[in-house]
Amino acid sequence: MSFHEIRFPANLSFGSLGGPERRTEIVTLANGFEERNTPWAQARRRYDAGLGLRSLDDVERLIAFFEARQAMLHGFRWKDWADFKSCRASRSVTALDQSLGYGDGARKTFQLTKTYRSGDWETVRTITKPVAGTVLAAIAGTEVGESLAWSVDLATGLITFDSPPAVGAEITVGYEFDVPVRFDTDLIQVSVASFQAGDVPKVPVVEVRQ
Repeated sequence: MSFHEIRFPANLSFGSLGGPERRTEIVTLANGFEERNTPWAQARRRYDAGLGLRSLDDVERLIAFFEARQAMLHGFRWKDWADFKSCRASRSVTALDQSLGYGDGARKTFQLTKTYRSGDWETVRTITKPVAGTVLAAIAGTEVGESLAWSVDLATGLITFDSPPAVGAEITVGYEFDVPVRFDTDLIQVSVASFQAGDVPKVPVVEVRQ
């Protein structure tokens, strides 16, 4: 699946509307009780890029980006301003934000993840598009520098340590990240007169699995 490692203009995505979508299958039984199930292990994000357009220059930039991706053909990065860090929105990223597990003395590569918690429940999201220059890592609570101890693949979210972390040592990370997405339409319709009157085009964007 073709993917361009380029981010949709962040100033245009800032005013977008969107968020996570789940798929739930519900069967109502004869006695009125329900059985609920989901075929999706993780949520899928959807956005409307059209709501971030504020000028005709923005429309031009959107069309150029759309054409370069050949509509739905090529994926790209998207900054979700409501959820783009390993920590809370009001805090700064630290190397202790997210736990990736514990060392076993042999494993060197770990997938970046983000855990969402509410009460006694949690769900783990795979992070595949970290932002360059934002990733921090720590082993057993001690931050280690990228140039000295590890490297991260910005296209997959895999972090690889030069040496396997010791048995029982917790691996933690912090980062900013993008969402891998594609346009969910092959058509963008824009009317200059309507746009100047406040009518913005719909530009659906959907997360892609990688």
